[in-house]
Amino acid sequence: MFKHSQLESVKASLAHPAHAAMPLHARIQRAIRQLILDGALGAGKPLPASRALAKSLGVSRDTIEAAYAQLHAEGFIDRRVGSGSFVAQITDFSAGRHITRRDTCPRNQAPSLSKRGAAMFRDGGVAETLSPRPFAHGVPETRSFPLALWERLERQVLKETGTQALLHGDPQGAEPLRRAIADHVNLERGARATADRVLVLTSSQQAMALCATVLLDPGERIFIEDPAYYGARKAFNAAGLDCIPIRVDRQGIVVDDILAAPRKAKAAFLTPSHQFPTGATLSLDRRLALIEWAARHQAWIIEDDYDSEFRYAGKPTACVQGLDPHDRTIYVGTFTKALFPGLRIGYVVLPHQLVKPMTVARTLLDGHTASLTQLTLARFMEAGHFGAHVRAMRSLYTERLDVLTTLVRRHLSDFIEAQVPIGGLQMPCVLTCDLPEQAVVDAAKRVEIALLGLSTLHAGAGGKPGFLMGFAAYTPYEIERAVRKLAHALQEASHRNGLSASSPKAVL
Repeated sequence: MFKHSQLESVKASLAHPAHAAMPLHARIQRAIRQLILDGALGAGKPLPASRALAKSLGVSRDTIEAAYAQLHAEGFIDRRVGSGSFVAQITDFSAGRHITRRDTCPRNQAPSLSKRGAAMFRDGGVAETLSPRPFAHGVPETRSFPLALWERLERQVLKETGTQALLHGDPQGAEPLRRAIADHVNLERGARATADRVLVLTSSQQAMALCATVLLDPGERIFIEDPAYYGARKAFNAAGLDCIPIRVDRQGIVVDDILAAPRKAKAAFLTPSHQFPTGATLSLDRRLALIEWAARHQAWIIEDDYDSEFRYAGKPTACVQGLDPHDRTIYVGTFTKALFPGLRIGYVVLPHQLVKPMTVARTLLDGHTASLTQLTLARFMEAGHFGAHVRAMRSLYTERLDVLTTLVRRHLSDFIEAQVPIGGLQMPCVLTCDLPEQAVVDAAKRVEIALLGLSTLHAGAGGKPGFLMGFAAYTPYEIERAVRKLAHALQEASHRNGLSASSPKAVL
């Protein structure tokens, strides 16, 4: 029979909430196996008879027999007819060689990682907003998404494809979706795309990671906007690239700084249609100059067009990829902002010579994007529902941006100056008070308001302090309530620090 402590250990495992979904025999089998692995039951030790253990644990004898049978099948115990069950002789866990938990690394001890792994861990990854709260940036309105329509289209796909949709998919992406994407970017963004040049991925973040590892070697240089989207910088840092910041002004990335750089780079990353976070649009002359630079130096342009569907003033300019006759531009897009984050579909439009290498490299990451989701999205786009949804959201977001702008000027003018964007899902604001940026972010967090500090998006310390205010996912009532809470929090923070709210205005 087990010692009292061993029996109690098995009982504790049976009662543990984490094991509630497992069958009784599996819970017992795991508990006994752990006693063996921990050295509490040494080789050759007899196990209780199944009838006796069943009585002690209050379970049926069949349950114990099932647990013993599994332990025997895994080689943890020997069963001898007429003698009973005994712990098997396992070399790795025999007496004198057993490693106790006390000898292993404590849970709070830093793990042994590669240099790249340690750098990625220190960088913190990309934290997505799981439960959006005002004013989390980059979050679309999902409560208005036509779920019933989506479900109907999904059922149609399943009816027509049957179990085929449950199998592995083409790593390049389902052909109907690639065709729909090509049609969309050609019509709406002035791109030069064909279905055979589109690679469907799970996100734009995956696209940037692929570009970083397939196109550049560790230590090679890449020009990147300053300030820049943090996910891009982290992807390039994780790949060991040397990120060279290039300043941004009201006309986008300053291409003259790229042309005058003393050392050349193999690629440039930018968000030309709606620069993140400033909202600037890259001027046409700079686009053409950048295209000529890439052709002359055989460099790549990585164009992230993350939220170009939502523009509220003026006409959108053609994407850089559509202007590039030399085929040196990689166009990155996503449906995360236009539809919903849980969709997990992004894409790249590639130069012909990169399609096969990028597709092969993608198979090493996740193989393919879910076929059922791809085919449903393709049908959603082909039937015109995508365009209709974007138009509806564009109207809704315009209203919400107007509400936010009015409320910020009414309640927060002592603290910030709004830089009203011409598109996108967030509004940049610069601080005009003496409160440090981090103090503002912390004060907002205490009242359950999420702000992204602008200084964190700069490569150095030269950026003006401020923050982004996302508005797309929140109703006018939610926006007003949050603005009032933020105003009160900043007033309290100012009083607590003995600061005046007013100071010279700054411009992003």
